[in-house]
Amino acid sequence: MSQSSADTTGLGRFSFTLPDEIELDNKYTQAALERHKREGLELAVHARWIAMALTAPLLVLLNPNWDVLYYHFILLLICANGWLIRRAGRVGQSRTELLLIFVDLLIMTLGMVVPNPFSDDARPLAMQYRFDNFQYFFIILAGGTLAYSWRTVIAIGTWTAGIWTIGWLVAWWVATPMPGLTERVNEALAGFPEVAELLDPNSFMIPQRVQQVIVFVMVAVTLGLSMRRLNRLLMTNAGLERERANLSRYFSPNVVDQLSQNDEPLKQVRSENIAILFVDIVGFTRFAASRDAYEVVEMLRAFHARMETEVFRHHGTLDKYLGDGLMATFGTPVAGERDTTNGYQCATAMLAEMDRWNIQRRRSGLPEIEIGIGLHYGPVVMGDIGANRLEYAVIGTAVNVASRLEALTRQLPKPFALSEEARAQIIAETGGSDRAVEGLVEYPDQTIRGLDGPVTVWAR
Repeated sequence: MSQSSADTTGLGRFSFTLPDEIELDNKYTQAALERHKREGLELAVHARWIAMALTAPLLVLLNPNWDVLYYHFILLLICANGWLIRRAGRVGQSRTELLLIFVDLLIMTLGMVVPNPFSDDARPLAMQYRFDNFQYFFIILAGGTLAYSWRTVIAIGTWTAGIWTIGWLVAWWVATPMPGLTERVNEALAGFPEVAELLDPNSFMIPQRVQQVIVFVMVAVTLGLSMRRLNRLLMTNAGLERERANLSRYFSPNVVDQLSQNDEPLKQVRSENIAILFVDIVGFTRFAASRDAYEVVEMLRAFHARMETEVFRHHGTLDKYLGDGLMATFGTPVAGERDTTNGYQCATAMLAEMDRWNIQRRRSGLPEIEIGIGLHYGPVVMGDIGANRLEYAVIGTAVNVASRLEALTRQLPKPFALSEEARAQIIAETGGSDRAVEGLVEYPDQTIRGLDGPVTVWAR
């Protein structure tokens, strides 16, 4: 894999690198589409059976004679072939299925072109093309669209045009005109040659035959292209919905809307100053050791849901769950003007929410839950990491500082600790006034592992 080169143009307070381009096949969406195609094939076969059942009495109405049973037998063959097509399985990919579709069209063509062997009605072979039987091919074509396979639709169109054309050409070549009919029509319609051609029982009306296949192919190609476009739209929309669902797990709704339109902030790997918040349950190991696993999991779900709600409500990003806690960032993936202030207000809202929840727990006879929160403001590196499975990550010393500030609440008599950098940034974001951070207690000379020398920590 090639390495991206760093951009050293110096863009304000951050720089970034661009990740390698990786094209991943949407295998899960493709599999779902294939499943729906198979369901569409089932629907197409059932539609075929219904169409044949409706056609059978229609044929009796058009030809109320016993020889109509020959055409009913053809309908039964088409229904049986539909059952075999359903067994063939994979729409648009199975050679067996395509072969059976070809057999479908061949059966229909022979049934329409070859005279009924049980009929005593003697008529010119050309008359077989005067009953508008070609329109029944549109039933098969419409059934192909139900299976969402554009290849199948186009195959039906081209094969129908080819078989039907070969059929009438062979009939035209071998047909023996019935003597006297053409002459009598021409005599009766002397001076109207076009009308005579139209009414001549021996005429195959070649222009009309050509027009039939051209129109049919045009309809089939149009439907096929529409099915192909539909497939692409389904794949695209499924991919977008999947990406949007993934984004909604981490980002607030307003950020998801923005990223859905432009995901460049995720693709860029860049260094930037942001606010990082950690929240954790105090004494969770002791709490979990004396309780049923189901009860512990249910409590964690309720806790995470409440904390996650506050993160999103204050325009934060849920970076990850950490067992009995979570990490959130403010200023990712797009920096704002009040990121650290949002993080501070999120922390105070979390504490207020825990107070409300603990009131409910006391009323239910459940133990109260205490939490610790750490907030820091500093430089991090963020962007997609990973190869085949990408994850949006925020890394750097500032992350470690925020985590250790949260751990420091075990030593301080306060549940919320923030760094001097975070406090200064909040004051800067709120116009230079310290009213936004009133009530904080200063704890100087605190030791935080990973930092050189003691630091000042503020808590409430």
